[in-house]
Amino acid sequence: MRIRATQSLLLISACAFASSVQAAQWTMATPYGDASFHTQNTKQFAEDVAETTDGELTITVHSGGSLVAHGEIKPSVRRGTIDAGEVFLSVLSNDNPIFEVDTLPGVAGSYDEAFSLWQATRPMITELFAEEGLIPLYAVAWPSQGIYTSEPLTDPAQFEGLRVRAPNINTQRFVSNLGGSPTETEESDIPTAFSTGRVDAMITSSSTGNAMTAWDYVSDYTDANLWLPKNIVFISQRSFDRLDEETQSALMDAAARAEERGWEASREDNQMSLEALEENGIAVSTPNEEVSAALQRAGDALFEDWRSRADDEAEQALSDYREQVGREQAGRE
Repeated sequence: MRIRATQSLLLISACAFASSVQAAQWTMATPYGDASFHTQNTKQFAEDVAETTDGELTITVHSGGSLVAHGEIKPSVRRGTIDAGEVFLSVLSNDNPIFEVDTLPGVAGSYDEAFSLWQATRPMITELFAEEGLIPLYAVAWPSQGIYTSEPLTDPAQFEGLRVRAPNINTQRFVSNLGGSPTETEESDIPTAFSTGRVDAMITSSSTGNAMTAWDYVSDYTDANLWLPKNIVFISQRSFDRLDEETQSALMDAAARAEERGWEASREDNQMSLEALEENGIAVSTPNEEVSAALQRAGDALFEDWRSRADDEAEQALSDYREQVGREQAGRE
């Protein structure tokens, strides 16, 4: 009996050891702080993965750029230094113009349009990621982008020489088209940038303004509905291939839920954040005719610049999106 009991214990121990060896532990980096709904969604995604895989895959999320700087997240996943990452999609615009299409004014002006744009461009983006050994899991839009200033924005001349926080190359081009001076600043560095005078204004969402307590350094928010940019979450193909099929399936299912949950969270966060801005003393308004016209001219120039750099595949993806939006609009009439 003792021998059998000992054998049973050894068998149980061996099974437990094998299970622990097979369990995968991933590291993921995001540049956004814990107050961001994006980070909250990402952490919920990691929890879902651990739960649905019974611990066969756990993902540790390092937020706020604490592990890897924003610009190094994609290269780090590609090299295998980390397994997963989240970035602002348009920071990849130097790789291909398709990555910045969601920061073109006038292309997608609502959540429904922004999601349709993601669906239309996803195949091309997936293909480009695959060429680097990466797999996109999901993307979630930010609320539409507006302009934070320290005084009411009533005259296009106010843009002249204005030092504006612009988090990506397309926003930087847009600010330059307006006559401003773009400054690249990560979200976590916004308070310091304002307090040290590196920036006078910023183009970002209601959500970021709320998360970074914008009322501490600006007084006005012009809700210009410029564009709805996205974050994208992606993983290493090599890390994915090491998982068994059941775990892979659970991971992709959790990603689909995270995408759906994230878009809904963005809508809710936008409304909550606008209310928080006003409650904390920020005047929220829409652009007047003169400012709107200036924004339109800057946006038109930005779009023409994009077209001069985009290849046929990117142009076709944009055309497919516009056709889809046209059909959807016709169906509602």
